[in-house]
Amino acid sequence: MPQLTLFVSPGTCARVPTIALEEIGVPFKTELLRVMLNQQNAPEFLAINPKGKVPTLLIDGAPLTENVAILTWLHHAYPSAGLLPAVDDPLAVSRQVADIAFFSSTVHPTVTRIAMPIKFIDDSALSFDIVRPKGVEAMHTIMRMIEDRLNPWWYGDTWSIVDGYLFWVWWRITGVGFPAEDYPNLRAHAERSMDRPAIQRAMAREAEHVEILKAEGNYRAPR
Repeated sequence: MPQLTLFVSPGTCARVPTIALEEIGVPFKTELLRVMLNQQNAPEFLAINPKGKVPTLLIDGAPLTENVAILTWLHHAYPSAGLLPAVDDPLAVSRQVADIAFFSSTVHPTVTRIAMPIKFIDDSALSFDIVRPKGVEAMHTIMRMIEDRLNPWWYGDTWSIVDGYLFWVWWRITGVGFPAEDYPNLRAHAERSMDRPAIQRAMAREAEHVEILKAEGNYRAPR
């Protein structure tokens, strides 16, 4: 069994592979990166992941980056965990990868426009007055599509790690004011997700990291 270490930071999409690892049930460690101290750009971490990003998964000391790759590897390495529905057809496999990529490359950047608009414009006031509203507008289009798809999970009756990704997205955007009232299916999805023991364990890990950062004076809450 490989030794697994996941580099994380609270509130980030590193929650998604944390959920995946908790679902799988194998032993793993999490290493907390302190973003307020710019540890993601420290030479020690850049030697592991030159992109300076979380999540980064060490597999017997070898780094794997990007959620699409990490989640796909975990699914194939631990197929009995059911991170994705079992399929044999190569096209069906590719469509599952496309679903994860959709969240990584389309939904996630839109989340950033809502949750961290300052990344796009240096002027803080303008970022919240211009970038965030445009992000919210784009997210409504995405969420309407997802609202219509859920039945009750992304793949129907079967929970998958795509639902784990959606859980993080919904938590992140509603936490900074995205209007949730028009999306009953998404609200119910988030509630069902929180009933899963693996997600409860992942959230507990993250809460421990938040308390560590607060104790150090290195925590910045989403706004």
